Amino acid sequence: MSLQRRRFLTLAATGVGLTLFPQGLQLLYQRAAEGHSVAGRGFGSLVKDPQGLLHLPAGFQYRVFSRLGDRLSDGNPVPTCHDGMAAFPGPDGSTILVRNHEVYPGLPRSFQGVVAAKDKMYDPIAPGGTTTLIVSKDRQLLRHYVSLAGTSRNCAGGTTLWGSWISCEETIATPENPANRGPVQKRHGYNFEVPITAQGPVTPVPLKAMGRFQHEAIAIDPKTNIIYQTEDRGDSLFYRFIPKEPRRLAAGGVLQALKIKRYPKINTGSDFPLRKPFEVEWVTIPEPDPAVDTVRYQGNDRGAAQFVRGEGLCYHNGEFYFTATSGGDKRLGQIWRYRPGSTTNDGGTIELFVESPGKNILDYPDNLVMAPWGDLFCCEDGDSSNKRLVGITPQGEIYPFAQNAFNDQELAGVCFSPDGQTMFVNLYHPGMTFAIWGPWGQRA
Repeated sequence: MSLQRRRFLTLAATGVGLTLFPQGLQLLYQRAAEGHSVAGRGFGSLVKDPQGLLHLPAGFQYRVFSRLGDRLSDGNPVPTCHDGMAAFPGPDGSTILVRNHEVYPGLPRSFQGVVAAKDKMYDPIAPGGTTTLIVSKDRQLLRHYVSLAGTSRNCAGGTTLWGSWISCEETIATPENPANRGPVQKRHGYNFEVPITAQGPVTPVPLKAMGRFQHEAIAIDPKTNIIYQTEDRGDSLFYRFIPKEPRRLAAGGVLQALKIKRYPKINTGSDFPLRKPFEVEWVTIPEPDPAVDTVRYQGNDRGAAQFVRGEGLCYHNGEFYFTATSGGDKRLGQIWRYRPGSTTNDGGTIELFVESPGKNILDYPDNLVMAPWGDLFCCEDGDSSNKRLVGITPQGEIYPFAQNAFNDQELAGVCFSPDGQTMFVNLYHPGMTFAIWGPWGQRA
């Protein structure tokens, strides 16, 4: 067993990496506010990629696979718009990746959609969905195939505690409202579950009780099985779903939105105090599956707080962190911390954990992942000339780790193999997936 692997297992067992996540991020912003340098060396300067795809530090290499234009193992074309993704342990040391495709009706023909038999499509004219990839321990693509079809604009999502991926639609398109990512034949705006054991397209089941809105990401509290959700809107809400049966989400449950006590209907997008906890309560959404796009209005009418474009969401050490991608006084991004209460009736607290003071710090933070050794990696989705993947150390230093050298599209879906030795990340369009490896133990 390598020293890096042993260190990864130690961190996973003790929760050290999870503890370091908020510390490093908070120190980054404190250093910036005090006028100190936040630039870190990381793994060194990026080296120009002779293939013109991905600049990486010296000593790192990549393999690219499952690209737009390739053929899946099931014979169908590889779809594009590679977005949110997660890694799961597979047999013989392999990694199972479940990958979203944020394709929707009305895109140009060059944006290949997900292809499947009509009886395996939720909506026969919706081109979004997921593909599943099986990658060997030595980073060879063994198989890749469609695992969800007939959905639309599958952006982010999240993993469950029982070995599945929740794929979230970032649209509220209906047959009556084709202007919103349409035309479609069914209502959209739902979550769908994709088990990692699926060997082909699942039968799509919209999880209607989780709400019909412009979904972004989900994360589950392992203590209570409550599922938290973000919404990508300028006036979005932060939701929780209390399932009737934790491992059978289609059985229904209760959808609620976060309300800050004593500050009903507050818009948190600007002039909000940093690192001051506020007590919250949760208001129930009476109609989670409305015919028109009213879920966030229902919540706000009952006092729920508004956030500016809720996106990335993760759970660490009993707390939830989510990004408001264009929130803050400079509209460059906020990161919020929610601490659940001890019981369902105890609402918990929320605080504005950090707020971006400038593009040189973070520019529209989106997908987040914790590396096995305690660095936080973040995909930026801001300035089109600088689509980067950056690392943040536990000491509060930020460094570039990867940069899209091919075009102005974002990097997305960053995650690590279960053994911590391989990073996976997507180039959005034309879609391709990278496996990256190298001297992870040599960060300065």
